[in-house]
Amino acid sequence: MKQERKRLTLGLAALPILMMLGLLIVGYVLMGLRIEPLLLLSAVFTAFLACWQGYSWDEVIQSIVQKLAKAMPVILILVCVGGLIGSWMFSGTIPYMVYWGLKLISPQYILIAAFFITSLVSVCTGTSWGSAGTVGVALMGVAHGLDVSLAAAAGAVVSGAYFGDKISPLSDSTNFAAIVADTTLYAHIQHLLWTTLPSFLLAACVFFFAGFSAIGEEVATPEKVLTILSTLEQLYQFNPLLLMPPLIVLWGAIAKKPTIPLMLLASAIAIGLGITLQGLSLQSGFNSLIDGFNLTMFTPLGHDVSQLIPDIPRLLNRGGMFSMMSTILLVFCAFSFAGVLTLTGALDLIINRLLTLIHSTGQLIASTIATTLLVTGATSDGKLALLIPGELFQDAYRRMGLDTKNLSRTIEDAGTVIEPLIPWTAAGVYMAGTLGVSTLDYLPWAIQCYSAMFFALAYGFTGIGIARTDQKELANEPLTMTVAKER
Repeated sequence: MKQERKRLTLGLAALPILMMLGLLIVGYVLMGLRIEPLLLLSAVFTAFLACWQGYSWDEVIQSIVQKLAKAMPVILILVCVGGLIGSWMFSGTIPYMVYWGLKLISPQYILIAAFFITSLVSVCTGTSWGSAGTVGVALMGVAHGLDVSLAAAAGAVVSGAYFGDKISPLSDSTNFAAIVADTTLYAHIQHLLWTTLPSFLLAACVFFFAGFSAIGEEVATPEKVLTILSTLEQLYQFNPLLLMPPLIVLWGAIAKKPTIPLMLLASAIAIGLGITLQGLSLQSGFNSLIDGFNLTMFTPLGHDVSQLIPDIPRLLNRGGMFSMMSTILLVFCAFSFAGVLTLTGALDLIINRLLTLIHSTGQLIASTIATTLLVTGATSDGKLALLIPGELFQDAYRRMGLDTKNLSRTIEDAGTVIEPLIPWTAAGVYMAGTLGVSTLDYLPWAIQCYSAMFFALAYGFTGIGIARTDQKELANEPLTMTVAKER
Protein backbone atom coordinates (compact mmCIF):
# COMPACT_ATOMS: atom_id res chain seq x y z
CA MET A 1 0.00 0.00 0.00
CA LYS A 2 1.39 3.39 -1.02
CA GLN A 3 2.13 5.65 1.93
CA GLU A 4 0.14 8.87 1.95
CA ARG A 5 2.27 12.01 1.86
CA LYS A 6 1.53 15.24 3.64
CA ARG A 7 0.59 18.00 1.23
CA LEU A 8 2.36 21.32 1.25
CA THR A 9 0.64 24.66 1.55
CA LEU A 10 1.90 27.51 -0.63
CA GLY A 11 3.70 28.97 2.39
CA LEU A 12 5.51 25.69 3.12
CA ALA A 13 6.33 25.26 -0.57
CA ALA A 14 7.96 28.70 -0.70
CA LEU A 15 9.90 28.13 2.53
CA PRO A 16 12.88 26.20 1.01
CA ILE A 17 13.37 28.86 -1.67
CA LEU A 18 13.08 31.68 0.87
CA MET A 19 15.51 29.82 3.11
CA MET A 20 18.02 29.48 0.28
CA LEU A 21 17.71 33.15 -0.74
CA GLY A 22 18.03 34.21 2.89
CA LEU A 23 21.16 32.11 3.42
CA LEU A 24 22.71 33.43 0.22
CA ILE A 25 21.93 37.08 0.94
CA VAL A 26 23.10 36.96 4.55
CA GLY A 27 25.86 34.38 4.18
CA TYR A 28 27.28 35.13 0.75
CA VAL A 29 26.51 38.81 0.17
CA LEU A 30 26.84 40.18 3.71
CA MET A 31 29.27 37.76 5.38
CA GLY A 32 31.32 36.64 2.39
CA LEU A 33 30.78 32.92 3.00
CA ARG A 34 31.22 30.28 0.29
CA ILE A 35 28.17 29.52 -1.84
CA GLU A 36 28.55 25.72 -1.81
CA PRO A 37 27.97 25.09 1.93
CA LEU A 38 25.06 27.55 1.90
CA LEU A 39 23.42 25.54 -0.88
CA LEU A 40 24.09 22.32 1.04
CA LEU A 41 22.43 23.84 4.14
CA SER A 42 19.45 24.70 1.95
CA ALA A 43 19.37 21.10 0.72
CA VAL A 44 19.48 19.80 4.31
CA PHE A 45 16.58 22.06 5.31
CA THR A 46 14.57 20.88 2.30
CA ALA A 47 15.41 17.25 3.10
CA PHE A 48 13.92 17.70 6.59
CA LEU A 49 10.78 19.06 4.93
CA ALA A 50 10.66 16.00 2.65
CA CYS A 51 11.05 13.68 5.66
CA TRP A 52 8.21 15.53 7.40
CA GLN A 53 6.08 14.81 4.34
CA GLY A 54 6.80 11.11 4.76
CA TYR A 55 9.67 10.51 2.33
CA SER A 56 12.52 8.23 3.36
CA TRP A 57 16.20 9.09 3.21
CA ASP A 58 16.64 6.62 0.34
CA GLU A 59 14.00 8.49 -1.65
CA VAL A 60 15.76 11.80 -0.98
CA ILE A 61 19.08 10.40 -2.23
CA GLN A 62 17.40 8.83 -5.23
CA SER A 63 15.86 12.15 -6.22
CA ILE A 64 19.25 13.91 -5.98
CA VAL A 65 20.91 11.17 -8.06
CA GLN A 66 18.22 11.42 -10.74
CA LYS A 67 18.72 15.17 -10.94
CA LEU A 68 22.49 14.86 -11.22
CA ALA A 69 22.21 12.04 -13.77
CA LYS A 70 20.38 14.38 -16.16
CA ALA A 71 23.14 16.97 -15.80
CA MET A 72 26.05 14.52 -16.09
CA PRO A 73 26.52 14.75 -19.92
CA VAL A 74 26.87 18.53 -19.73
CA ILE A 75 29.15 18.25 -16.68
CA LEU A 76 31.42 16.02 -18.77
CA ILE A 77 31.36 18.65 -21.52
CA LEU A 78 32.36 21.24 -18.92
CA VAL A 79 35.38 19.10 -18.00
CA CYS A 80 36.31 18.80 -21.68
CA VAL A 81 36.02 22.58 -22.10
CA GLY A 82 38.70 23.06 -19.44
CA GLY A 83 40.96 20.62 -21.25
CA LEU A 84 40.26 22.35 -24.54
CA ILE A 85 41.35 25.75 -23.23
CA GLY A 86 44.55 24.35 -21.72
CA SER A 87 45.51 22.44 -24.85
CA TRP A 88 44.75 25.39 -27.15
CA MET A 89 47.00 27.60 -25.02
CA PHE A 90 49.67 24.88 -25.26
CA SER A 91 49.44 24.67 -29.06
CA GLY A 92 49.33 28.44 -29.56
CA THR A 93 45.85 28.37 -31.09
CA ILE A 94 44.32 30.96 -28.75
CA PRO A 95 47.45 33.19 -28.69
CA TYR A 96 47.44 33.08 -32.51
CA MET A 97 43.89 34.42 -32.66
CA VAL A 98 44.61 37.06 -30.02
CA TYR A 99 47.76 38.05 -31.92
CA TRP A 100 45.94 38.72 -35.17
CA GLY A 101 43.13 40.46 -33.34
CA LEU A 102 45.59 42.96 -31.90
CA LYS A 103 47.64 43.09 -35.09
CA LEU A 104 44.70 44.21 -37.18
CA ILE A 105 43.53 46.90 -34.77
CA SER A 106 43.28 50.37 -36.29
CA PRO A 107 43.57 52.94 -33.48
CA GLN A 108 41.56 55.36 -35.60
CA TYR A 109 38.51 53.23 -34.84
CA ILE A 110 39.32 52.53 -31.22
CA LEU A 111 35.76 51.98 -29.92
CA ILE A 112 34.69 49.52 -32.61
CA ALA A 113 38.14 47.90 -32.43
CA ALA A 114 37.88 47.51 -28.64
CA PHE A 115 34.47 45.89 -29.09
CA PHE A 116 35.58 43.50 -31.83
CA ILE A 117 38.92 42.54 -30.25
CA THR A 118 37.50 41.74 -26.82
CA SER A 119 34.63 39.86 -28.50
CA LEU A 120 37.12 37.74 -30.43
CA VAL A 121 39.33 37.03 -27.41
CA SER A 122 36.33 36.26 -25.21
CA VAL A 123 34.82 33.86 -27.76
CA CYS A 124 38.19 32.13 -28.13
CA THR A 125 38.91 31.87 -24.40
CA GLY A 126 35.38 31.71 -22.94
CA THR A 127 36.29 34.18 -20.19
CA SER A 128 34.99 37.74 -19.91
CA TRP A 129 37.24 38.55 -16.95
CA GLY A 130 40.34 37.24 -18.72
CA SER A 131 39.69 39.16 -21.95
CA ALA A 132 38.84 42.38 -20.10
CA GLY A 133 41.84 42.01 -17.80
CA THR A 134 44.31 41.49 -20.65
CA VAL A 135 43.52 42.94 -24.07
CA GLY A 136 40.79 45.05 -22.45
CA VAL A 137 43.36 46.79 -20.25
CA ALA A 138 45.65 47.27 -23.26
CA LEU A 139 42.80 48.81 -25.24
CA MET A 140 41.97 51.15 -22.35
CA GLY A 141 45.56 52.30 -22.57
CA VAL A 142 45.03 52.99 -26.28
CA ALA A 143 41.91 55.01 -25.50
CA HIS A 144 43.69 56.97 -22.79
CA GLY A 145 46.57 57.79 -25.11
CA LEU A 146 44.18 58.95 -27.82
CA ASP A 147 42.11 61.10 -25.44
CA VAL A 148 38.99 59.04 -26.20
CA SER A 149 36.13 58.86 -23.67
CA LEU A 150 37.19 56.21 -21.15
CA ALA A 151 33.56 55.48 -20.27
CA ALA A 152 32.79 54.69 -23.92
CA ALA A 153 35.95 52.58 -24.26
CA ALA A 154 35.14 50.66 -21.07
CA GLY A 155 31.58 50.08 -22.31
CA ALA A 156 32.97 48.68 -25.57
CA VAL A 157 35.37 46.38 -23.69
CA VAL A 158 32.68 45.10 -21.32
CA SER A 159 30.24 44.60 -24.21
CA GLY A 160 32.78 42.60 -26.19
CA ALA A 161 33.98 40.61 -23.19
CA TYR A 162 30.47 39.48 -22.31
CA PHE A 163 29.51 38.79 -25.91
CA GLY A 164 32.02 35.96 -25.88
CA ASP A 165 31.22 34.88 -22.33
CA LYS A 166 27.61 34.54 -23.44
CA ILE A 167 27.96 32.48 -26.62
CA SER A 168 31.35 30.78 -26.38
CA PRO A 169 31.17 26.98 -25.95
CA LEU A 170 34.24 27.40 -23.71
CA SER A 171 32.37 29.64 -21.25
CA ASP A 172 31.35 28.09 -17.93
CA SER A 173 28.26 30.34 -17.68
CA THR A 174 27.10 29.26 -21.15
CA ASN A 175 27.47 25.60 -20.19
CA PHE A 176 25.85 26.21 -16.81
CA ALA A 177 22.80 27.90 -18.36
CA ALA A 178 22.29 24.88 -20.61
CA ILE A 179 22.52 22.57 -17.59
CA VAL A 180 20.02 24.36 -15.37
CA ALA A 181 17.48 24.81 -18.20
CA ASP A 182 17.81 21.15 -19.26
CA THR A 183 18.83 21.80 -22.86
CA THR A 184 21.91 20.99 -24.93
CA LEU A 185 24.91 23.30 -25.22
CA TYR A 186 24.80 23.91 -28.96
CA ALA A 187 21.01 24.23 -29.05
CA HIS A 188 21.37 26.88 -26.36
CA ILE A 189 24.10 28.77 -28.23
CA GLN A 190 22.22 28.68 -31.54
CA HIS A 191 19.07 29.99 -29.88
CA LEU A 192 21.05 32.73 -28.14
CA LEU A 193 21.89 34.19 -31.55
CA TRP A 194 18.31 35.48 -31.87
CA THR A 195 18.96 38.08 -29.18
CA THR A 196 22.76 38.27 -29.21
CA LEU A 197 23.37 39.03 -32.88
CA PRO A 198 20.94 42.00 -33.06
CA SER A 199 22.50 43.32 -29.85
CA PHE A 200 25.96 42.86 -31.35
CA LEU A 201 25.03 44.72 -34.55
CA LEU A 202 23.36 47.54 -32.62
CA ALA A 203 26.41 47.96 -30.38
CA ALA A 204 28.77 47.79 -33.37
CA CYS A 205 26.88 50.57 -35.16
CA VAL A 206 26.95 52.81 -32.09
CA PHE A 207 30.67 52.22 -31.44
CA PHE A 208 31.53 52.75 -35.10
CA PHE A 209 29.79 56.09 -35.48
CA ALA A 210 30.64 57.29 -31.96
CA GLY A 211 34.34 56.59 -32.39
CA PHE A 212 34.80 57.44 -36.05
CA SER A 213 35.44 61.15 -35.55
CA ALA A 214 36.83 60.92 -32.02
CA ILE A 215 40.51 60.94 -33.08
CA GLY A 216 42.71 61.97 -35.95
CA GLU A 217 43.47 59.91 -39.00
CA GLU A 218 47.00 58.77 -38.16
CA VAL A 219 47.88 57.60 -34.67
CA ALA A 220 50.48 55.24 -33.31
CA THR A 221 49.76 51.86 -31.76
CA PRO A 222 50.53 52.16 -28.00
CA GLU A 223 53.57 50.51 -26.44
CA LYS A 224 51.61 47.96 -24.36
CA VAL A 225 49.94 46.48 -27.44
CA LEU A 226 53.29 46.34 -29.25
CA THR A 227 54.83 44.61 -26.23
CA ILE A 228 52.09 41.95 -26.16
CA LEU A 229 52.49 41.34 -29.90
CA SER A 230 56.29 41.01 -29.74
CA THR A 231 56.13 38.72 -26.70
CA LEU A 232 53.67 36.38 -28.39
CA GLU A 233 55.91 36.30 -31.48
CA GLN A 234 58.90 35.35 -29.31
CA LEU A 235 57.11 32.61 -27.40
CA TYR A 236 55.15 30.92 -30.20
CA GLN A 237 55.79 29.78 -33.75
CA PHE A 238 52.63 31.02 -35.45
CA ASN A 239 51.21 29.01 -38.35
CA PRO A 240 47.76 28.84 -39.99
CA LEU A 241 47.65 25.16 -38.96
CA LEU A 242 46.91 26.41 -35.44
CA LEU A 243 43.37 27.20 -36.60
CA MET A 244 42.69 23.51 -37.21
CA PRO A 245 41.33 22.70 -33.68
CA PRO A 246 38.70 25.50 -33.61
CA LEU A 247 37.71 24.74 -37.21
CA ILE A 248 37.10 21.11 -36.22
CA VAL A 249 34.92 22.20 -33.30
CA LEU A 250 33.04 24.65 -35.55
CA TRP A 251 32.48 21.98 -38.19
CA GLY A 252 31.25 19.53 -35.55
CA ALA A 253 28.82 22.08 -34.14
CA ILE A 254 27.35 22.77 -37.59
CA ALA A 255 27.22 19.08 -38.48
CA LYS A 256 25.74 18.26 -35.02
CA LYS A 257 28.46 15.72 -34.22
CA PRO A 258 28.81 14.34 -30.66
CA THR A 259 30.31 17.10 -28.53
CA ILE A 260 32.60 15.20 -26.17
CA PRO A 261 34.48 13.13 -28.80
CA LEU A 262 34.80 16.29 -30.90
CA MET A 263 36.35 18.27 -28.03
CA LEU A 264 38.72 15.45 -27.13
CA LEU A 265 39.80 15.19 -30.79
CA ALA A 266 40.41 18.96 -30.96
CA SER A 267 42.43 18.77 -27.73
CA ALA A 268 44.51 15.87 -29.04
CA ILE A 269 45.28 17.72 -32.29
CA ALA A 270 46.18 20.84 -30.28
CA ILE A 271 48.65 18.86 -28.15
CA GLY A 272 50.17 17.44 -31.33
CA LEU A 273 50.53 20.97 -32.76
CA GLY A 274 52.15 22.17 -29.54
CA ILE A 275 54.73 19.41 -29.73
CA THR A 276 55.51 19.76 -33.45
CA LEU A 277 55.25 23.54 -33.91
CA GLN A 278 56.18 24.94 -30.49
CA GLY A 279 58.72 22.28 -29.49
CA LEU A 280 57.03 21.61 -26.16
CA SER A 281 57.03 18.16 -24.53
CA LEU A 282 54.27 15.57 -24.44
CA GLN A 283 54.34 15.73 -20.63
CA SER A 284 53.66 19.49 -20.76
CA GLY A 285 50.83 18.81 -23.19
CA PHE A 286 49.15 16.39 -20.81
CA ASN A 287 49.73 18.78 -17.91
CA SER A 288 48.06 21.57 -19.91
CA LEU A 289 45.11 19.29 -20.60
CA ILE A 290 44.61 18.40 -16.94
CA ASP A 291 46.11 21.20 -14.81
CA GLY A 292 46.08 24.04 -17.32
CA PHE A 293 48.76 25.76 -19.38
CA ASN A 294 51.58 27.65 -17.65
CA LEU A 295 54.25 29.80 -19.24
CA THR A 296 56.98 28.00 -17.28
CA MET A 297 56.59 25.22 -19.86
CA PHE A 298 58.63 27.47 -22.17
CA THR A 299 61.56 27.62 -19.74
CA PRO A 300 63.31 24.47 -21.09
CA LEU A 301 63.22 26.12 -24.53
CA GLY A 302 65.33 29.02 -23.25
CA HIS A 303 62.62 31.60 -22.57
CA ASP A 304 62.87 33.66 -19.37
CA VAL A 305 59.19 34.01 -18.58
CA SER A 306 59.85 35.70 -15.22
CA GLN A 307 60.60 38.97 -17.02
CA LEU A 308 57.33 39.13 -18.96
CA ILE A 309 54.83 41.92 -18.33
CA PRO A 310 51.91 40.76 -16.10
CA ASP A 311 49.43 40.92 -19.00
CA ILE A 312 51.00 37.89 -20.69
CA PRO A 313 50.64 35.31 -17.87
CA ARG A 314 47.23 36.78 -17.05
CA LEU A 315 46.17 36.03 -20.61
CA LEU A 316 47.87 32.66 -21.15
CA ASN A 317 48.03 30.85 -17.79
CA ARG A 318 44.63 29.23 -17.77
CA GLY A 319 42.57 26.18 -18.72
CA GLY A 320 42.83 22.52 -17.71
CA MET A 321 40.18 20.10 -16.60
CA PHE A 322 40.84 20.92 -12.95
CA SER A 323 39.94 24.56 -13.61
CA MET A 324 36.32 23.49 -14.03
CA MET A 325 36.09 21.59 -10.75
CA SER A 326 34.89 24.59 -8.74
CA THR A 327 32.05 25.11 -11.20
CA ILE A 328 31.22 21.40 -11.15
CA LEU A 329 31.18 21.40 -7.33
CA LEU A 330 28.73 24.29 -7.47
CA VAL A 331 26.58 22.25 -9.88
CA PHE A 332 26.59 19.27 -7.49
CA CYS A 333 25.62 21.40 -4.49
CA ALA A 334 22.96 23.30 -6.41
CA PHE A 335 21.44 20.17 -7.91
CA SER A 336 21.41 18.47 -4.51
CA PHE A 337 19.10 21.24 -3.36
CA ALA A 338 17.10 21.12 -6.61
CA GLY A 339 16.72 17.33 -6.41
CA VAL A 340 15.22 17.41 -2.91
CA LEU A 341 13.05 20.39 -3.83
CA THR A 342 11.65 18.44 -6.78
CA LEU A 343 10.82 15.51 -4.50
CA THR A 344 8.76 17.69 -2.15
CA GLY A 345 6.58 18.95 -5.00
CA ALA A 346 7.14 22.53 -3.84
CA LEU A 347 8.01 23.76 -7.32
CA ASP A 348 4.89 22.15 -8.80
CA LEU A 349 2.75 24.04 -6.33
CA ILE A 350 4.55 27.35 -6.89
CA ILE A 351 4.44 26.98 -10.68
CA ASN A 352 0.73 26.15 -10.59
CA ARG A 353 0.03 29.31 -8.65
CA LEU A 354 2.36 31.32 -10.86
CA LEU A 355 0.69 30.12 -14.05
CA THR A 356 -2.66 31.44 -12.86
CA LEU A 357 -1.11 34.90 -13.30
CA ILE A 358 0.73 34.20 -16.56
CA HIS A 359 -1.40 33.89 -19.67
CA SER A 360 1.04 34.42 -22.55
CA THR A 361 4.56 33.68 -23.70
CA GLY A 362 5.45 37.36 -23.37
CA GLN A 363 4.35 37.42 -19.73
CA LEU A 364 6.41 34.29 -19.03
CA ILE A 365 9.51 35.80 -20.66
CA ALA A 366 8.97 39.04 -18.71
CA SER A 367 8.57 37.11 -15.44
CA THR A 368 11.77 35.19 -16.13
CA ILE A 369 13.68 38.40 -16.83
CA ALA A 370 12.33 40.11 -13.71
CA THR A 371 13.18 37.11 -11.51
CA THR A 372 16.68 36.80 -12.98
CA LEU A 373 17.38 40.50 -12.43
CA LEU A 374 16.09 40.23 -8.86
CA VAL A 375 18.29 37.23 -8.06
CA THR A 376 21.32 38.85 -9.72
CA GLY A 377 20.92 42.00 -7.65
CA ALA A 378 20.04 40.16 -4.43
CA THR A 379 22.80 37.52 -4.50
CA SER A 380 25.46 39.35 -6.57
CA ASP A 381 26.28 36.04 -8.23
CA GLY A 382 25.80 35.23 -11.91
CA LYS A 383 25.65 31.45 -11.42
CA LEU A 384 22.79 31.72 -8.93
CA ALA A 385 21.03 34.13 -11.27
CA LEU A 386 21.02 31.28 -13.79
CA LEU A 387 20.26 28.47 -11.35
CA ILE A 388 17.25 29.80 -9.44
CA PRO A 389 15.10 31.04 -12.36
CA GLY A 390 16.21 28.04 -14.42
CA GLU A 391 14.92 25.65 -11.79
CA LEU A 392 11.84 27.71 -10.97
CA PHE A 393 10.51 28.26 -14.52
CA GLN A 394 11.56 25.07 -16.29
CA ASP A 395 8.21 23.31 -15.86
CA ALA A 396 6.30 26.50 -16.72
CA TYR A 397 7.96 26.64 -20.14
CA ARG A 398 7.21 23.00 -20.80
CA ARG A 399 3.56 23.35 -19.80
CA MET A 400 3.14 26.24 -22.20
CA GLY A 401 4.59 24.13 -25.00
CA LEU A 402 7.87 26.06 -25.13
CA ASP A 403 11.29 24.53 -25.64
CA THR A 404 13.50 25.04 -22.59
CA LYS A 405 16.17 26.67 -24.76
CA ASN A 406 13.90 29.73 -24.60
CA LEU A 407 14.47 29.66 -20.84
CA SER A 408 18.25 29.20 -21.10
CA ARG A 409 18.42 32.11 -23.55
CA THR A 410 16.34 34.41 -21.37
CA ILE A 411 18.26 33.80 -18.15
CA GLU A 412 21.52 34.53 -19.98
CA ASP A 413 20.02 37.71 -21.47
CA ALA A 414 19.02 38.93 -18.01
CA GLY A 415 21.72 37.32 -15.88
CA THR A 416 25.15 36.64 -17.35
CA VAL A 417 25.49 39.93 -19.24
CA ILE A 418 23.67 42.11 -16.69
CA GLU A 419 25.91 41.15 -13.76
CA PRO A 420 28.79 43.51 -14.77
CA LEU A 421 26.33 46.42 -14.94
CA ILE A 422 25.39 46.19 -11.25
CA PRO A 423 27.98 48.02 -9.10
CA TRP A 424 27.91 45.70 -6.08
CA THR A 425 28.28 42.38 -7.93
CA ALA A 426 31.66 40.66 -8.20
CA ALA A 427 31.66 41.24 -11.96
CA GLY A 428 30.75 44.92 -11.56
CA VAL A 429 33.51 45.46 -9.00
CA TYR A 430 36.06 43.59 -11.13
CA MET A 431 35.28 45.43 -14.35
CA ALA A 432 35.29 48.85 -12.67
CA GLY A 433 38.56 48.14 -10.86
CA THR A 434 40.27 46.56 -13.86
CA LEU A 435 39.27 49.15 -16.43
CA GLY A 436 39.49 52.17 -14.11
CA VAL A 437 35.95 53.38 -14.91
CA SER A 438 33.00 53.22 -12.52
CA THR A 439 30.20 50.79 -13.32
CA LEU A 440 27.53 53.48 -13.68
CA ASP A 441 29.79 55.49 -15.99
CA TYR A 442 30.31 52.68 -18.52
CA LEU A 443 26.76 51.27 -18.12
CA PRO A 444 25.12 53.41 -20.88
CA TRP A 445 27.85 52.31 -23.30
CA ALA A 446 27.58 48.59 -22.51
CA ILE A 447 24.93 48.27 -25.21
CA GLN A 448 25.59 44.62 -25.99
CA CYS A 449 24.86 43.70 -22.38
CA TYR A 450 21.44 45.25 -21.76
CA SER A 451 19.87 45.48 -25.23
CA ALA A 452 19.36 41.70 -25.47
CA MET A 453 16.68 41.89 -22.76
CA PHE A 454 14.58 44.19 -24.93
CA PHE A 455 14.89 41.87 -27.91
CA ALA A 456 13.89 38.96 -25.66
CA LEU A 457 10.76 40.84 -24.51
CA ALA A 458 9.87 41.79 -28.09
CA TYR A 459 10.22 38.18 -29.23
CA GLY A 460 8.13 36.97 -26.29
CA PHE A 461 5.18 39.22 -27.09
CA THR A 462 5.39 38.82 -30.89
CA GLY A 463 6.27 35.10 -31.01
CA ILE A 464 9.29 35.75 -33.24
CA GLY A 465 12.29 33.57 -32.40
CA ILE A 466 10.33 31.46 -29.89
CA ALA A 467 10.98 27.72 -30.12
CA ARG A 468 8.04 25.40 -29.51
CA THR A 469 8.27 21.81 -28.37
CA ASP A 470 7.52 18.91 -30.69
CA GLN A 471 4.91 17.70 -28.21
CA LYS A 472 2.05 19.79 -29.53
CA GLU A 473 -0.34 18.45 -26.96
CA LEU A 474 1.50 20.33 -24.20
CA ALA A 475 0.31 23.61 -25.63
CA ASN A 476 -3.31 22.48 -25.35
CA GLU A 477 -3.10 21.44 -21.70
CA PRO A 478 -4.57 23.76 -19.09
CA LEU A 479 -1.91 25.98 -17.57
CA THR A 480 -2.84 25.11 -14.02
CA MET A 481 -2.39 21.53 -12.94
CA THR A 482 -3.25 19.93 -9.66
CA VAL A 483 -0.36 18.67 -7.61
CA ALA A 484 -0.58 14.95 -7.00
CA LYS A 485 -1.98 14.09 -3.61
CA GLU A 486 0.25 11.05 -3.34
CA ARG A 487 3.79 10.54 -4.51
